[in-house]
This record gives sequence, structure tokens and C-alpha cells, in this order.
Amino acid sequence: MDVVTRLRAAGCVFAEDEARLLTEAAGSPEALAAMVDRRVAGLPLEHVLGFAEFRGLRVAVDPGVFVPRQRTAYLVELAVPLVAPGAVVVDLCCGSGALGAAVAAGVPGAEVYAADLDPAAVVCARRNLPPERVFEGDLYAALQHDLRGRVDVLVVNAPYVPTDAIALMPPEARDHEPLVALDGGVDGLDVQRRVAAGAPEWLAPGGALLLETSDRQAPATLAAFEGAGLAARVERDEEVGATVVVGFAGSNPVTGR
Repeated sequence: MDVVTRLRAAGCVFAEDEARLLTEAAGSPEALAAMVDRRVAGLPLEHVLGFAEFRGLRVAVDPGVFVPRQRTAYLVELAVPLVAPGAVVVDLCCGSGALGAAVAAGVPGAEVYAADLDPAAVVCARRNLPPERVFEGDLYAALQHDLRGRVDVLVVNAPYVPTDAIALMPPEARDHEPLVALDGGVDGLDVQRRVAAGAPEWLAPGGALLLETSDRQAPATLAAFEGAGLAARVERDEEVGATVVVGFAGSNPVTGR
């Protein structure tokens, strides 16, 4: 049975494209057979390949690390015009660091940092970003203190799946991605609220927070931004099904500037 037929039989909708990628990545027929076996067994394609294609980049994605979604490219599309060369950018809940890497590629000279709670994600992100700028820890607690009040753009794809909905996710995500990258609590917004509440302390005056959410959750995400004192709006791309809340800081509560 050829590769395309095996992938299609396993339910891979884009079997031809996947077969091409697997064939290109395999160094031998034996390696290809092993990769196809892993894919047919249900591993995410990106975990089998070792990378994800994201906004024209090949971002390293290690097994067990959250796979960047194509809809999240919309967040980068919104963020890049807000970033000037030399600007400080932080990719929080970074996973593989795909958002930070894409912003860095879109704005040469941007000073990009990243952080994640998951040690495996941090190891992976250090392959995609300068390793000395990727930190391990819980949200803002992971960041260097000298970034406080200096972040020009904060890009975040925090977990926002309600706990009870995890079981309804596709097995690729549910079984092979870390729960900490998926589970957003009872209504899915636990981490989002914490991100919004902490943002004014870390953003520079006029700095922006961009946070992916769902269309259904957007009103509550927007309320969290406004509750934190950010001037916020909801942006949507209906074509890719992406929803992003964008908020801007006024004077910095730490410096008063």
C-alpha cells in the first residue's frame, strides 16, 4: 500500500500533501515507513516531521509540544504593524515560540523574548528563538524584571479550551499535546484573565496586548481587557476562523510615564 493510500485510509484529509512532506523529510525508505507508521497511529503531522509551517517559516515542534495553528497567523498579521525595529516583543505562553519567531521574521531588529510554563516547550522554543531570551515559568513571573514597563507588544496564545470541552477535541490534540497548553479552566478564560490583569504592569506606555480567543468567548475576553484598564477591541478574520482581542495601555502604572 502506498503512502497516500495509507494516510487516506487513516483519515488524513490532506493525504497527498502529507505524503509529499513526509517523503521530503525522510532520509530513506525505512525512515519514511517509520514516519508513516507514526502518523497513521495518530501522532500530529508536525510531531512526526519535527516542524510546522507557519507564516512561511519552518518552526521546530518537538513531540509533546503544542502545535501552532494556522489561524494564529492572523494574530501575527495584526501584531507586525505595531512592531518597530528595536521594539521589545514578548511571546507569552509561547509553546514552540512560533509567534515570536514569526514576529522576528516580519520585523528584523525586533527584540523578541518568550516564556512558557512547560519545560518541554521552553526547550523547543530555544530552537526557534535566541535561547537566552526564552524563559521558563508561570506567565509574567518568568520574565526578567528589567522588562517590566518596557514591553511594546505582547503576543499571547494562552489556553482557552473549557475543561469539559477537552474530551471533545480531536485526538491529535487531546492525546499528544500538553494539557497545560489546552485547558483554560471552567469557561476557558482562567489564563486569559491573568494575562490581561498583569499586562498593564509590563507594557510600555501605548504598548499593545494581542490575545487569541474564540468568537464565542470574545465578549468575556474583551471585558477582561477593559477591566485591566486597557483600551480594547475585537478583530476577526472570518475566512480562517480567527478571533483576536487587541488592547492598548495608557500611562504605565509602575513608572507613571
